[in-house]
Amino acid sequence: MALNLRQRQTECIIRMLNMNQPVNSSGTANEEVYKILIYDKFCQNILSPLIHVKDLRKHGVTLYFLIDKDRKPVLDVPAVYFVQPSSANVQRIIADASRSLYDTFHLNFSSSIPRPLLEDLALGTLNSDSISRISKVHDQYLEFVTLEDNLFSLGQKSSYVQLNDPSAGDREIEEIVEKIVGGLFCVLATLAVVPIIRCPRGGPAEMVASALDQRLRDHLLSKNNLFTEGGNFVTSFQRPILCIFDRNFELSVGIQHDFRYRPLVHDVLGLKLNRLTVPGEKGGTKSFELDGSDPFWVANGSLEFPEVAVEIETQLNKYKKDVDDVNRRTGGTDGAEFDGTDLIGNTKHLMNAVNSLPELTERKQVIDKHTNIATVLLGEIKERSLDSYAKKENDMIIRGGIDRSDLLGVLRGKGTKLDKLRFAIMYLISSESMNQAEVESVEAALRESEVDTSAFLYVKKIKSLNVPLASVNSASRSNIVDWAEKLYGQSISAVTAGVKNLLSNDRQLALTRTVDALMEGKPNPEVDSYLVFDPRAPKSSSGSASSHLKGPFKEAIVFMIGGGNYVEYGSLQELVHRQHPVKHVIYGTTEILTGEEFVDQLSLLGQKMGLGSAAPAAASTH
Repeated sequence: MALNLRQRQTECIIRMLNMNQPVNSSGTANEEVYKILIYDKFCQNILSPLIHVKDLRKHGVTLYFLIDKDRKPVLDVPAVYFVQPSSANVQRIIADASRSLYDTFHLNFSSSIPRPLLEDLALGTLNSDSISRISKVHDQYLEFVTLEDNLFSLGQKSSYVQLNDPSAGDREIEEIVEKIVGGLFCVLATLAVVPIIRCPRGGPAEMVASALDQRLRDHLLSKNNLFTEGGNFVTSFQRPILCIFDRNFELSVGIQHDFRYRPLVHDVLGLKLNRLTVPGEKGGTKSFELDGSDPFWVANGSLEFPEVAVEIETQLNKYKKDVDDVNRRTGGTDGAEFDGTDLIGNTKHLMNAVNSLPELTERKQVIDKHTNIATVLLGEIKERSLDSYAKKENDMIIRGGIDRSDLLGVLRGKGTKLDKLRFAIMYLISSESMNQAEVESVEAALRESEVDTSAFLYVKKIKSLNVPLASVNSASRSNIVDWAEKLYGQSISAVTAGVKNLLSNDRQLALTRTVDALMEGKPNPEVDSYLVFDPRAPKSSSGSASSHLKGPFKEAIVFMIGGGNYVEYGSLQELVHRQHPVKHVIYGTTEILTGEEFVDQLSLLGQKMGLGSAAPAAASTH
């Protein structure tokens, strides 16, 4: 049985909506209780890709509100709260209980509530004489957003900036690492698996892996262990592998333009929580949902845009043919005389036609939706020459450079300021050697287009630190590392990661290639130096590969710290489909970012380091 994160999280939420009572096979509680649901903004984001309003009604939820809105009392009705364990939320619950807004309070926290907050809750409700209204308090371990069966996000914003900020102190870095570990722990608790953890040495990936290992070890020793009653997984001898990476492992994927359908829709039209709003006719807007329930999205998400356009056309023609068939069978169009003798045959045709109508209507809605989306995309592609950006960036990565006239042609051509900035950064990342004069002409071209160059200069800085590290011997290396550490604080990992990982030589992403090697579990120079943590093994054996970690692994969870995207998600899913027997990969990240959102974070880092358009030119020379 494959790990299905979406299904597991949905089951946990349905149980929670049914006051944490067991749910019967039809997915509802045995006795229906009408109730009110109160959530905060974060938990609303967890619910929205999984549960629709009509599903809420099915589970007896008649009203639902955000916790920070003013609400009127509703007597004799229980309330289910689903909120993050924060001080503000706890104070609001105390206030609600003391005003007796609802009959009973079933409190569900999205992750484990810290002891001090629990004590505040007890004290506050005791003092206001409302403790009897608090029926139950549950830690739900659901603090992550599942977008597709194999795709999740922790919804933690700006972690790339926070982890690479030169001014960040140890305490701040530890807090961010703790937060990421908390989110990953929730994912593993929901799946009820304790994986074997692998990661590259150094940097945020090792910090998170080592802290998660410790958190799992501590938890496995506790009395109410979440991993003992893990359904079907306890008996299966094979555990999944959790591979943890940091965005600097392969910076380019966060920045590049991609020409496949799913990444394009996300990057250009801003798909958020599986929802999308595009301009409609007559100046209005149209909203669409794109998730696993849309067969076209599932089947064609990884195709290049022109192939998707052809596929829409094909589906439309097939639909028209099927409608003609139905019309013909029911005597709607071909004017055939109604033959009274074949009454039974005619009735049967009519019944078939009536039965096929809902399916045809549904197909037409899907075709219309994707026609709409593709039309808006096409407009953007033409206006910004996105096909040319995607192709040239791809060529640059494969060839390790680009002709100067081509380079400046793109920067002076079509596209938004951010398109040009992304292209310039891709040029930096993919160039094998840095030609100072060429880099300066790129900077000049960006300034000519009034582009803020902070992100470009930040990547240039990382790159200039990276180059000497790859070539010098270890004695002088440590001095450079000391110097870089002073300059950079925490992002030293980016510096020592080496140039190789900033770049994928063939077009299989470095991430996908590495995950493939880790799942294989055979000796491989690319991953032999990777650390191993096994929370179920004695402490002494962790950290180095040992014999009980023999692959191949059937299932992997791949986690990207500092922002992921649909390009990586698509690449990993393709890897899975290519393999026999079929493997299974879940992809997760701290947050899902478009190229623009990620470059904004790079710009912020550039500004924090005093680089950028506003800074004097001297500051930007190395």
